[in-house]
Amino acid sequence: MDMVSIYTNESVSVAIAEGLKRRGVEAFSARDAGNLGLTDEEQLIYAAKEKVTIFTHDTDFLQIAARWLDEGRTHRGIIYCHQKRYLIGECIRRLRALTAVLPSEDMVNHIEFF
Repeated sequence: MDMVSIYTNESVSVAIAEGLKRRGVEAFSARDAGNLGLTDEEQLIYAAKEKVTIFTHDTDFLQIAARWLDEGRTHRGIIYCHQKRYLIGECIRRLRALTAVLPSEDMVNHIEFF
C-alpha cells in the first residue's frame, strides 16, 4: 500500500515541503521539480502523471478538479488550505498526520480541506 506523497505548488511556501521531508514524508515542491511558472492545470497534469497529491492554497485547483470530474479525467488528489488559516508548522503537522494514515489510492479524485 503506497502512502500519499505531497507535491506543493507555487502558492505554498517551500518550507512546508522541506519540513515534511525532514519528518520522513515523501514531499517536494514545484521548485524542486523545476515546475515554476506552469499553469495550475499543468501542475495538476504533472501531479497526476507522477501520482502525487497536490497541497495548495489556490482555489483555482478546486474549479479545475470539478471540471475534470465532469470530463471524466482523473487527478491524484488535492489538499486545500486557505493561506491564512494555519501557520507553516501546523500545515506540516496536519499533512504529516494525513500521509501517515491515508493510502494514495484513497486520494484519487478526492479533495481534502483543512
